[in-house]
Amino acid sequence: MPDETPVRPSSPGPSPAPPAIQRGPTIRIGDEFGTAKRNLPPVKVLLLTMAGVLLIVGIYSFLQRAKPQGAGSLDNVAAVEIPNQNAVMVTLTFTLHNSGEKPLWVHGIQGKLVTSSGELNSDAVSAIDFARYYQAFPTLKTNTQPPLAPEDKLQPGQEIRRTVMVSFPVPLQSFNQRRSVSVVVQPYDQPLPVVLTK
Repeated sequence: MPDETPVRPSSPGPSPAPPAIQRGPTIRIGDEFGTAKRNLPPVKVLLLTMAGVLLIVGIYSFLQRAKPQGAGSLDNVAAVEIPNQNAVMVTLTFTLHNSGEKPLWVHGIQGKLVTSSGELNSDAVSAIDFARYYQAFPTLKTNTQPPLAPEDKLQPGQEIRRTVMVSFPVPLQSFNQRRSVSVVVQPYDQPLPVVLTK
């Protein structure tokens, strides 16, 4: 047999291109994979989750807000003008009730006066000086009770009637035309004072 070379049949058209070889992963260079679109959940889910968390925090804050440990009423107010000083001396008799679950220790006592020209605050007079002021101004003793002093203690559920004495730098006429007068009792270890207003 003679060496015969096989003859290829001729094709009428161009020869097909060899298949392309793919190497490595196929990525689109234009995509950025470190963007929020690729890494974060959908905006709708994110907003609903944030709204739920804010609602829970709001309810918790409302239920845990600070409340005064006591309550009561301002029962009697007596005032006299201090001669030649353009000021008044005032006794404030009140009822105070400890509505908390632990003892109420009195840290500080003030009087607050609100007039048409503004607000004035005054620290309470020391209980030791009450007798001297009652002697000088007998009108102050009208319907008074024993004085409330710093370091006094009320047990849970206890109610007392006490008097504090304060001085405001206003004439008696301005005091009588006041908008309100208050006793402010600040307990130890409590963020809010007990305010009794008349």
